[in-house]
Amino acid sequence: MEDLIELGQAFVQAMRDRRGIAHVPDIYAKNAESVEAVVPPGRDVRIAKGREAIEAKRADWLVAHDLHTLNADGPYVHPPNRFAVRFEAEVTQKATGNQMTLREVAIYTVEDDMIIREEFFMLPK
Repeated sequence: MEDLIELGQAFVQAMRDRRGIAHVPDIYAKNAESVEAVVPPGRDVRIAKGREAIEAKRADWLVAHDLHTLNADGPYVHPPNRFAVRFEAEVTQKATGNQMTLREVAIYTVEDDMIIREEFFMLPK
């Protein structure tokens, strides 16, 4: 369980430090999947398959948004192989100028000390 806690803590700290993209190769399995609650605006799929696709998805999101604040709370562990993180972010969509508060929870599944799957749960409006 200590490895799970350490991985979760490293993940949360990377998010707080805004190293979410740079940290992907260190903690995501090569064949990891990222599953959004819905198909995000500007994308045609809700599942990104593979480490490179996860990096690209995050990079695309940052290109489309100004991130003002990001809160990452956790990890909330569920041994033997899962943890959750609660996110809250203040952002502005660059294309529209709309400011938003985003809130979501993500569940991370770990295999061989690497994240193999992340699933995002959104807070409905």
